[in-house]
Amino acid sequence: MPTTPPHPKFSAMEAPSTSSIEPKTPRIQPPLNLHTPHNPSPSRTIYSDRFIPSRSSSNFALFNITNNPSSSSSDDSTSAYNSLLKAALFGPEFGGTFSPLSPEKSYLYGKFGGRSSNNSVLQSTPTNCNIFKYKTETRKSLHSLTPFGFDYQLPGVSHSPVNTRRKVPRSPYKVLDAPALQDDFYLNLVDWSSNNVLAVGLSHCVYLWHASSSKVVKLCDLGIDDTVCSVGWAQRGTHLAVGTGNGNLQLWDATRCKRVRTMEGHRLRVGALAWSSSMLSSGSRDKSILQHDIRAQDNYVSKLSGHKSEVCGLKWSYDNRELASGGNDNRLFVWNQHSTQPVLKYCEHTAAVKAIAWSPHLHGLLASGGGTADRCIHFWNTTTNSHLNCMDTGSQVCNLAWSKNVNELVSTHGYSQNQIIVWRYPTMSKLATLTGHSYRVLYLAISPDGQVTKRSCHFYLLCKNKCANT
Repeated sequence: MPTTPPHPKFSAMEAPSTSSIEPKTPRIQPPLNLHTPHNPSPSRTIYSDRFIPSRSSSNFALFNITNNPSSSSSDDSTSAYNSLLKAALFGPEFGGTFSPLSPEKSYLYGKFGGRSSNNSVLQSTPTNCNIFKYKTETRKSLHSLTPFGFDYQLPGVSHSPVNTRRKVPRSPYKVLDAPALQDDFYLNLVDWSSNNVLAVGLSHCVYLWHASSSKVVKLCDLGIDDTVCSVGWAQRGTHLAVGTGNGNLQLWDATRCKRVRTMEGHRLRVGALAWSSSMLSSGSRDKSILQHDIRAQDNYVSKLSGHKSEVCGLKWSYDNRELASGGNDNRLFVWNQHSTQPVLKYCEHTAAVKAIAWSPHLHGLLASGGGTADRCIHFWNTTTNSHLNCMDTGSQVCNLAWSKNVNELVSTHGYSQNQIIVWRYPTMSKLATLTGHSYRVLYLAISPDGQVTKRSCHFYLLCKNKCANT
């Protein structure tokens, strides 16, 4: 019978030559063919299903880094760039004239070290400077300038964040004539749609200004027996809700300039509106808040009661789970989607609460501003039901709006300074104060790009009669 050849063995006194044995990547053998002999082609490469990086054969020349000292004819800027790049990739000791070493050689000469002219070992500061990373660096600085997360200071590079003060223009880029704009603190007569169309309620008419073409369109005329008290765009920007002085709520198709429906329920004027998807909330002088589902045939689906005076401020949170309402009873209430009574009540204001704004950056952060007798901006955490901060602005707070892109807040004011202030949150330091308005800055609307505090031309302000120059 044929005998199986014995496996090769090494004696205790005999070791295989390291030069003759090379590490190989495991290969996947093809299935055996029982009928025909298998003769793999010697020129065919068989790939493994695993990737094992081998840094010993890494070609550092791909980084375009010269290992020799720069000659006197080389450009100084190129030399400085190469030095910084080498220090970022291979450690600070390579920022000069040292060459990058492979991990195998680094192990022989010390952990990522090298040999100096006197044959001494050079030790590097970081404990791990591998190019390849297999886990998240937990100690990486938030302001690190290198993607490798080293904690040491690179030569000639400052790790402190650049603090440049942004300039806010002092004059408006556009002034629109609004001769019949009502001077009433409790109304909301301006809103900007997601389609970049500004709606303005003037007396008994509503006008649309297309910001892209500066075209003005008259949407509706309620007649001399009625007045426009509030306007509010749906989130898609195609339909506009109009609150009237008679207590009705009209829904208009802005693309066709056609009224879709009229919803009744309020007994007095409707001065505040807020959209949440297909749900429209309306606040009235009759002290009530009505929830309208525009998909249903009924005028309203629920009625919220709690305020003791006119409701002048309404805002849904960005997740559409909480509704904040402010009234002339100096109260700020928070409602959920299904409640008919307020779930949170805040009574710190000493004047009417019209200015309300939810933060898009922090869940549950709510800002509210009081009238002439209050003049303060309060900050609340509705998640923990806590009062966070209070800032006395020195003037009646008419409107509040958060920037969608940076953590900043815009407030517009009435008596007695009539100013516009851009605040940094949470420090509440003033980024800019715009003065010079001769009337109260009663209405505020944000452009669809949300760049409220980046450039003043991206928010539109209207005062009584005409916009005053700032």
